[in-house]
Amino acid sequence: MTLRGALMSLGATAALALAACQQPALAEQPAPRVPEAVIRANEASGLKTAVFAGGCYWGMEAVFSHLKGVTSVVSGFEGGLRADADYETVSTGTTGHAEAIRVTYDPARIRYDQLLQVFFGVASDPTQLNRQEPDVGPQYRNALVPIGPEQKRVAAAYIAQLKALKLWKRPIVTRIEPWHGFYPGPAEHQDFALRNPRHPYILRWDVARVDALKRTFPQWYKPDFTPN
Repeated sequence: MTLRGALMSLGATAALALAACQQPALAEQPAPRVPEAVIRANEASGLKTAVFAGGCYWGMEAVFSHLKGVTSVVSGFEGGLRADADYETVSTGTTGHAEAIRVTYDPARIRYDQLLQVFFGVASDPTQLNRQEPDVGPQYRNALVPIGPEQKRVAAAYIAQLKALKLWKRPIVTRIEPWHGFYPGPAEHQDFALRNPRHPYILRWDVARVDALKRTFPQWYKPDFTPN
């Protein structure tokens, strides 16, 4: 069972104590300030979709739902088959899925390359292999899932740009994965931080991410949470 699973099965006081005693050193290190992308996305007008995998989808959803230009964020799964894309099965780490978010955005307000800045800058740690903070397993891997050649071109260029800069002490392990579809997660996991702001896991791991977004990217931050 992952830490998140344990928290959901415990009382709030005991859960918060458990969360407080499991604090990996990587999670305590401030994220480096990531630069603008040299290769910018050239996107036609109209709403676009992007998929990101960066650990527990609660926190990823919380960050991207506070971005100007984002109209919807859905928590779910990518990388495996529809037949076993359910939370309990994916949590075994044997299905090939990753917890992910599907972001709908307006490129006239925030481009794909700028979403990548947020992903690497505050939403996830790209140096953690098959884990993210307290959650361990391939279902928590760090991955970009480009939809179409333009996103793939921009994603590959930005990863190469960041690797060349060596901003992190550890190597970047973020993968670019082929698009095979996205499967929404359970209804009770959608808009989780909005509906459960005092949940111990949200308080311990995800409030800090949203605070970091506000500090690091004030030009894109909005105080309101965009529900899907």
